[in-house]
Amino acid sequence: MKGSFEVTVKNRRLQYKFKIYRNITILRGDSATGKTTLIDMIQAYQNGGANSGVQISCGVHCAVLTESNWQLNLSEIHGSIVFIDEGNPFVASKDFADEVRKGDNYFVIATRNPLYNLPYSITEIYGIKNSSGNRYQGTKRLYSSFYPLYADTVTISPQLVIVEDSNSGFEFFQHICEHFSIPCVSARGKTNICNVVESCDAENILIIADGAAFGPEIENLLFLNRIKNLGIFMPESFEWLLLKAKLLEDSTIDRILENPSDSIDSSRYFSWERFFTELLAERSKGTYLEYHKAKLNPSYLQKTELAKVEALLPPLFPAEM
Repeated sequence: MKGSFEVTVKNRRLQYKFKIYRNITILRGDSATGKTTLIDMIQAYQNGGANSGVQISCGVHCAVLTESNWQLNLSEIHGSIVFIDEGNPFVASKDFADEVRKGDNYFVIATRNPLYNLPYSITEIYGIKNSSGNRYQGTKRLYSSFYPLYADTVTISPQLVIVEDSNSGFEFFQHICEHFSIPCVSARGKTNICNVVESCDAENILIIADGAAFGPEIENLLFLNRIKNLGIFMPESFEWLLLKAKLLEDSTIDRILENPSDSIDSSRYFSWERFFTELLAERSKGTYLEYHKAKLNPSYLQKTELAKVEALLPPLFPAEM
């Protein structure tokens, strides 16, 4: 399944309007914020159609998946946006992650807990905000929409930089850090970042990781802000950053990056960083910038190429690079 989809779910009292961009979307929030109400409305339409009093507008079918016979029921759903309410423990299981990986559906999951088996993006974790209708027009409907909960926060001069990657991405950022005599270490994977933060002596720490799959870890990382001063820089992936820098003379790359959803098949790519890695490797093959994830091509550290990538970075360091 490819593409992004605008969804409107409404009845006489409520309207939800939001856009789904990729295969996994997470809804967070305390009770009474509207998550269950949204899914109940979709369930009512699924059961009763127009007679339910609910209207759904979307380019694909919207379905609700519950605990009862979830694997059997999911096997019969294809090319749809599947909504799952909190309180369904199967969403945390490896079996469910396997079904998401091999299936052709998008999933919107209401949960208060991180789902470590699913590689979802920090940009696809949302809360629900509500606004009342226009009283001057006599509108009584309550309007609800999604808002992102997490974003990059880089407001520090780091004493230490921790990079998720241990290969090309780490080599690149280590090279930049050396210029400023700032220590740079690899966490050797996203699940180790919090441990590295807790065990180091530095107080001001910059975290660089692939945002496309860091969603399950972001809450635990931000919790450490109580004991450390953290800055967070999380592009989709290191390969996305190199593609975005327009190092390759390929106009089709720009079009892909404008709307990645239109090019990334969810049944092939569990999360987006793998797609960007394959795209960069494919388009750079046979050029002086041929990319290999295991070891950084030194051409990416040449003055012109380095400057183009640095132009996309936030002000990570106290002086100009």
